[in-house]
Amino acid sequence: MARATNSPASRKRRKKVLKYAKGYFGNKSKLYRYAKEAVQHAWQYAYRDRKKKKGEFRSLWIIRLNAACRNAGISYSRFIEGLKAANIELDRKVLSDIAIHDEVAFNALVKQAQDALKTKAATKA
Repeated sequence: MARATNSPASRKRRKKVLKYAKGYFGNKSKLYRYAKEAVQHAWQYAYRDRKKKKGEFRSLWIIRLNAACRNAGISYSRFIEGLKAANIELDRKVLSDIAIHDEVAFNALVKQAQDALKTKAATKA
């Protein structure tokens, strides 16, 4: 009896990998062996970078907030400390958006943070 290789499934699998590798340079888009490796690496990078993206955005928001805080005459760390003391629970994404689009509201938040810092210092002394 002849050896069965399940050729249709093998061909389908190889075509699928080569389709994912379309646009890669050289052998990586033409030959199954190299395409398979390139696609696996691409998927690893994509998985890793989906996680990294969240931290990168948080860093961006903090940088924007720091710049806006400096313009308002307070450092970023003192601003965040003041917000915590004032029990204002806004995340950095929202704060960054407010700093960019609504300067009046952001300055009001800075004022509240500064007042909370003053009362915090007064209670310690």
